[in-house]
Amino acid sequence: MPRVVTGRFRGAILQAPEGDKTRPTTDKVKEALFSIIQSDVPDSEFLDLFAGSGQIGIEALSRGARHVTLVERSGQAAAIISRNISKIKLDGSDEIRVHKKSVAQALELMGQAGEKFDIIFMDPPYRDVPQRLEEVTKLISDFKMLADGGMLIAEHDKDCEIPEEINGLKRVRSCSYGITVITFFKE
Repeated sequence: MPRVVTGRFRGAILQAPEGDKTRPTTDKVKEALFSIIQSDVPDSEFLDLFAGSGQIGIEALSRGARHVTLVERSGQAAAIISRNISKIKLDGSDEIRVHKKSVAQALELMGQAGEKFDIIFMDPPYRDVPQRLEEVTKLISDFKMLADGGMLIAEHDKDCEIPEEINGLKRVRSCSYGITVITFFKE
């Protein structure tokens, strides 16, 4: 079961969808990720794509993000996200919102509204990373959704070939944790 590592919701045990359709980020990878971005999270606009249980976005909120948006298409996973939001007592809060839509639909909706994010995290099924990375970066670039100095972070497996540049975003760093890699992109 995923848990909130630190911050105002520290120690909260979160639910995760059952089955193999989602793969929660391990605590080791989550701790490493937030160690790298710890100075970027406070007061940020944080977007969690392919949110699964919502644990990455909830961790960001726990660590001081101003606002978190979670995008998850699966009805089962979205129900888990709602329960996890209730668990940390943020039902109806304007600090967190959930889009139960495809990532493309949600990005288009938010892009048309002129929304910008400091940190965008994406963790699609590993087999879909190349296609989803292309789709997400195109929409982010088309709608200019990254705030100045903002970053896109993609979680993927070590066998996935990630380009140096994609749709105007440059790969600036990759960190490996066993079979999992976290890759950072900036404009």
